[in-house]
Amino acid sequence: MKIYNTLTRSLEEFRPLKEKELGLYTCGPTVYHYAHIGNLKTYIFEDFLRRSFEFAGFRVKHVMNVTDVGHLVSDSDEGADKMEIGAKREGKTAWDVARFYTEAFFSDFDELNCERPEIICRATDHIAEMIGVVKKLEEKGYTYKISDGIYFDTSKFEKYGELAGKAHMEGLKAGARIEYNTEKRNPTDFALWKFSPAGEKRQMEWESPWGTGFPGWHIECSAMSVKYLGETFDMHCGGVDHIPIHHTNEIAQAEAATGKKFVNYWVHGEFLLIGKDAKMSKSKDNFLTLQLIKDKGFSPLEYRYFCSQAHYRKQLEFSFEALEASRNALRTLKNSLAELKTKAGESVADKNSAHYREFVEALSEDINIPKAVAVLWETVRDNKLKPEEKLGLAAEFDKVLAFDLFKEEKVEVPAEIAALVEDRQNAKKSKDYKKADEIRGLIKEKGYLLEDTPKGPKIKKIVISNQ
Repeated sequence: MKIYNTLTRSLEEFRPLKEKELGLYTCGPTVYHYAHIGNLKTYIFEDFLRRSFEFAGFRVKHVMNVTDVGHLVSDSDEGADKMEIGAKREGKTAWDVARFYTEAFFSDFDELNCERPEIICRATDHIAEMIGVVKKLEEKGYTYKISDGIYFDTSKFEKYGELAGKAHMEGLKAGARIEYNTEKRNPTDFALWKFSPAGEKRQMEWESPWGTGFPGWHIECSAMSVKYLGETFDMHCGGVDHIPIHHTNEIAQAEAATGKKFVNYWVHGEFLLIGKDAKMSKSKDNFLTLQLIKDKGFSPLEYRYFCSQAHYRKQLEFSFEALEASRNALRTLKNSLAELKTKAGESVADKNSAHYREFVEALSEDINIPKAVAVLWETVRDNKLKPEEKLGLAAEFDKVLAFDLFKEEKVEVPAEIAALVEDRQNAKKSKDYKKADEIRGLIKEKGYLLEDTPKGPKIKKIVISNQ
């Protein structure tokens, strides 16, 4: 498996710490609002990645956090905690807000056919671990105290900014000076522990060696990933927006605390755009939810298919026209496979076939899902293959793509179709196979596929595409 490593800016052969095992950490949701479809694009890419490694025979230990405290409105440690904002917006407790949006997120996650991580860790369940990391950093001389909290001194970490790159970090430092907290020693220094404001009772606050408060956003991922995956682990994923600040700060904290390399491979997904240049964002109020997609008549898996049309390192521009094209393509694909099933015996997956090798090659070259989908289409359209071979290969490929290509849907069979099925059964009993074929054709014209099975005829509705 080859993967693009943001840290080295190169395509690298993946070499795990343990043979055929992948220790994977992915940044999870901040549960103060619904996830938007731009967020969900990242989780779909991470699911493709995970499934690709599993397809290649790796055992994946997947850990994902849930940020239910500590994420401030500003990446520069200014403003209110997003959970407190969500609570005020909805007139609920911060704990109720966190619970509601966590459940909403995983409902979307499941509907998109994303495999749930083995370990889902909530920030509020790991305050002790975060305090432990801050204490280590304090002992090693990386911290200092100002009026609003305990901060990490980035000037003391020699490799700070390596992930983002020198040019990017210079621009970041220049931008940080615009809203520079004059108490901070350096513009890029960041909060490890924030003090509760004087005279204000927060809903989420804890006692610490430095006073009552709450953790900085970045510390949670360093603390929890190390707890569950070890001081050095294989791979960390997230969106490209995490590179310059969140992931850069994670590296600084973790490596300063442990004295070891934190992560071997950093893998990032690009933005979903609304229009040519606009990144989808809750703060810009230009975000769409999965529920809105469903309300417009699209299924979550049609959105998953849409996301499969661009490589994870390429930006993808969203429009309902493009989503409509993806819906039509997925429906056509499912209809083709359903029709093949009516003609096939037991499916067979030839893992030595050219199509299978091309699919594996697509995954092994930086998780090239668009190419993998193209291989699936080539397989279905290959007239040299028997129906059984096409179905077998498609079933194998769907282990990664997870489009539910063969999922049985409940079909209410109209009386007219049921009568035609009975007529066909009678024609077969009379050995009038010509009439039986004619009736099957008529059933198809009326929008249904008839499949003969050992348990009798099975009816499937043809999903009409708008192509």
